[in-house]
Amino acid sequence: MAASHWLLTSVLCLLPFTAHVSAQGCSVDNNRPSVSENNPIGYVVATIHVEPGFTATIDPTSPDASFFMIQDSKLKLTRSVDYEEETLLLVSVVCENAAGESDSLEIFVTILNENDNSPVFKQTNFTEVVPEDTKVDSTIIAREELSASDADLDIIYYELTTTVPATDGYFAIRGVNNPEIYLQKALDYEKFKQTTLILYARDRPVTSTDPTNTASATINIIIEQADTKPPWFLPCTFINEERSICISNLYTGRVNMSEMATEPLILEPGPVYAIDPDYTINERIIYSIVSGNTDNVFFMDTDTGNITMNKPASSPDSYLLQVMATQVNNIQKYSIANVEIKVINKSNHAPYFESRIYNGIVLVNQVPGSFVFQAEHPSSPLMITAVDDDFPDKVNPNIEYHINDNTDFTATKDGLILTNVVLQSPGTVTLEAVAIDVVSLQKASTEVVVQVVLATDVSSTNNPYSAQDMAILGGTLAALLLVALVFLGVMLYKQYGKKVNNMMRKKLSKKTSKGYHNQSYKQDEQPDVSPTAHEASEKGSVRSATDVQEQPALASVFPITEESESLPEASVASTVVFDQEKKEDEVEEEAEREKEVKSILKTDRQAANDGYKAVWFRTDVDPEAGESIEVIEDNAVESDDDSDQDLQRNEEEEEEEDDDKDHLHRGQGVSFASENSSVPAAEVAVNMSRADSLADDSSL
Repeated sequence: MAASHWLLTSVLCLLPFTAHVSAQGCSVDNNRPSVSENNPIGYVVATIHVEPGFTATIDPTSPDASFFMIQDSKLKLTRSVDYEEETLLLVSVVCENAAGESDSLEIFVTILNENDNSPVFKQTNFTEVVPEDTKVDSTIIAREELSASDADLDIIYYELTTTVPATDGYFAIRGVNNPEIYLQKALDYEKFKQTTLILYARDRPVTSTDPTNTASATINIIIEQADTKPPWFLPCTFINEERSICISNLYTGRVNMSEMATEPLILEPGPVYAIDPDYTINERIIYSIVSGNTDNVFFMDTDTGNITMNKPASSPDSYLLQVMATQVNNIQKYSIANVEIKVINKSNHAPYFESRIYNGIVLVNQVPGSFVFQAEHPSSPLMITAVDDDFPDKVNPNIEYHINDNTDFTATKDGLILTNVVLQSPGTVTLEAVAIDVVSLQKASTEVVVQVVLATDVSSTNNPYSAQDMAILGGTLAALLLVALVFLGVMLYKQYGKKVNNMMRKKLSKKTSKGYHNQSYKQDEQPDVSPTAHEASEKGSVRSATDVQEQPALASVFPITEESESLPEASVASTVVFDQEKKEDEVEEEAEREKEVKSILKTDRQAANDGYKAVWFRTDVDPEAGESIEVIEDNAVESDDDSDQDLQRNEEEEEEEDDDKDHLHRGQGVSFASENSSVPAAEVAVNMSRADSLADDSSL
């Protein structure tokens, strides 16, 4: 039937179109009407025009006579038509009169297709197992299995989505019209082990505004783990977010010098152990030592990884072993770890606490890191101490302290207990404190009971020291301080008393004395003058004679001698004699000097007298005698007055002048020129002379 309709349709397409068709007694405007599928019952296909005396009826022998009826000259459909079943309907209308004359009219009805069907998948639920090591771009489900059909013969558009978070982008389809699913990104069993994909089929594009019919299929993807990773030593640390690479920690152990252990070595953080991270496969792993086993001291069990000793360690050096874990099925999948074994002296005693319980107290709301104080002595921090009989003083420097199973408190290396958080409520906390010998790994434990109290609960009775005790302590400390200050003062007086007195006396004498100050005198830096230096020293510096006239007191006390009268009027000389006698309190000061240089004013000139200086007027110096003379200008003194050495020398000259006055009273006189002597712009020459030359002054 369907084939004949298709054939009939093809023939009709070849026939010319006739707008108006008529037969004897009746006619229709269009004998080729079209009707959309899914029409309502009674749909009018065409209107028949019947002439008087004629009647129109459906020819029951027509191929599709059952689809039509004539009512009120209207050709109507008796049922809804479906394009997927009928595409063309043929009906014959018979026109007949009372005389028996008849004719027929052929009407061809075309069924129009409507989008009234959704795409259909052959299978709506798929389950695929995909190995983890499947190569990218591999086909997961073929196109033939996933293609959908549409009864409306529309073009199908496909779309793939996922319902499991963090699995998007791993799978995709080849194109919008090709539903083949392939692997777009490498799989990782550690990231996800399964996912669910939804494949949509539409008879219109996603962006179309026309009514669209959609179908869907569910694809369940199960990831199968593959043997892709080498062994991991445990414990290990992940170094990437994907958790695909895990680096092993260092294993450490200890052995006693010259002693062979018979049991497997105890290591930290645990025994040597490796796993296959592809745990669903869990390939067998074997162990071996690859380097660092000097003298073959150690042995590693192939199956368990336990390390034992072949012989005692004879060297104090540590051993750094490299051990390898390898998969049996693939030797190229391996990992390396380090094992450090320290050689130590044997420990015969483990550390222990002398006190079984320590009692402490701490205030609430203290900042982290606050001390826990002793309950009996709240002013003293609580300190736990473990002793070790292996040491003469029982103090093991290798002991460290820790608090177990409590993060609110911590212990320092020295055993002080500190808060680790802010304690907000009162109560009692019991802690387990552990002392560990980091060399021998021996441990000891004790109990610490901490009372967390409010600040108002801490009464003054808890303080072992009363106010009276503190007052007594303060008085005692004040008395000790006073004694210390007195003792310090005595020591300072003994050390510096005489020097201070001398300095004070000199300062006072300088202020009150109006005596002569020889500003031009400069002490030699080297008292022991060599002949060469002596000749240089004979060159005096010349200054104004008015400096000599500044001594009216000395000139009025001592008369002018005969020797001075015998000198020329223009160059009347004055001589001043100083001896080396000092007061008793200056003996120590004089002893420190190797030789004291004294000055004397005299009329004779002796070149070899050490220890004295002779001051001469320039008019008394014979330039032809070949004497070495140093001229001291007036401003030479002024340029050096501020130096410390000149100040010291001036003070010494003042002391010598005082002594000279005493000697003059004892007969060792000093003669000056008359005050009325006119010495205009007289200049003085300085020459060195001996002290014993004083006896020859009378000859002048």
